[in-house]
Amino acid sequence: MKLIFSDEFDYDGAPNPEKWVYDIGGHGFGNNESQYYTDRLKNSFVKDGKLHIVGVKEDFEENHYTSARLLTYGKFSTKYGRVDVNAKLPKGKGSWPAIWMLPNSIMEGKDWPLCGEIDIMEHVGKDENMIHVSLHTETYNHAINTQRTHFEPLDNVTSSFHKYSCEWTPDYIKFFYDDREVTCYNKQDYEDTSETGWPFDQEFFLILNVAIGGFWGGEIDDNLLPYEMEVEYVRVYELSK
Repeated sequence: MKLIFSDEFDYDGAPNPEKWVYDIGGHGFGNNESQYYTDRLKNSFVKDGKLHIVGVKEDFEENHYTSARLLTYGKFSTKYGRVDVNAKLPKGKGSWPAIWMLPNSIMEGKDWPLCGEIDIMEHVGKDENMIHVSLHTETYNHAINTQRTHFEPLDNVTSSFHKYSCEWTPDYIKFFYDDREVTCYNKQDYEDTSETGWPFDQEFFLILNVAIGGFWGGEIDDNLLPYEMEVEYVRVYELSK
């Protein structure tokens, strides 16, 4: 495999602006989330060789929590490849960290879920150590309970670093925990292989975030904040032809 994008977080300060931009706002992001995403160092910074994304309890712009959502849109995107992210997840009821991908087309006017979504890792603090991976499309998505999803336990996700990975080709999308394959979705197994069922033959960008509350994150335990996700590296490879 050929490395085509990486951030090893071997610097201090703000996340590298040549690689990362921010989503900013507090409108719930379609999931009734409680945080306001900012671009402040308080919510995302690099120190001691790691990216820190921190959810904080504070009143800010009519919201009562803040956090950060970093993305590579406009800086890096890819069609197919392998993504590896080594991360330690936040602990606490109400936390909802994610490592995921959306296509450039969503920024250019294409609606979700027609655009497609690849969820490499999701975790909700109310169900600690249960890791979820999912694919969302117009035909198969969580709003109509048809999403392609898999979840299984992984020990010590809030106290240890684990590698969360996705391998994506024209024919399949595989997901891995610590290099162990946990599930594979083959295009040929889909009844709908058109754009509405398999919209994954286009450029996608990466997203790292810590949401707070929301429809899935649920009730927030204020005593457990701040929520902090640490990321040791992000690496994207081009797969061999």
